[in-house]
Amino acid sequence: MSVYDKLKALNIELPPLAVPAAAYVPFVRTGSLLFLSGHIAKKDGAVWAGQLGKDITTEQGQAAARAVAIDLLGTLHAAVGDLNKIKRIVKLMSLVNSTPSFTEQHLVTNGASELFGQVFGPQGAHARSAFGVAQNPLGACVEIELIAEVE
Repeated sequence: MSVYDKLKALNIELPPLAVPAAAYVPFVRTGSLLFLSGHIAKKDGAVWAGQLGKDITTEQGQAAARAVAIDLLGTLHAAVGDLNKIKRIVKLMSLVNSTPSFTEQHLVTNGASELFGQVFGPQGAHARSAFGVAQNPLGACVEIELIAEVE
């Protein structure tokens, strides 16, 4: 089953490539590695702002991380033209806007990790870091960057 068939089965429509909000590019390819800049969580087209452990639950954070993963898939598609050319999701780095006492950043990030597994199968299994941070750009509850290997 192609990646696009899996996306269709999951009712996922890829978003267009987002225009960077600062002095950076959305992705850089070097050799067979593709580095995607951090993508922030959005809900209904706006920044999904909030802080885990204060006004956003772990489950809502997982949904936000999943939404970020969908945006990252859109950027991957724009970068390579065909998601079936992705050999491996290598690594995710997740920054979770959270209170000092919140300790479930890893569970929040599962929202993205599990989607990459559903879409890419074994090639979606990846190394990962999940950090709690005092703030993300524009108050976003989650920001995730990604490294992928391309054919």
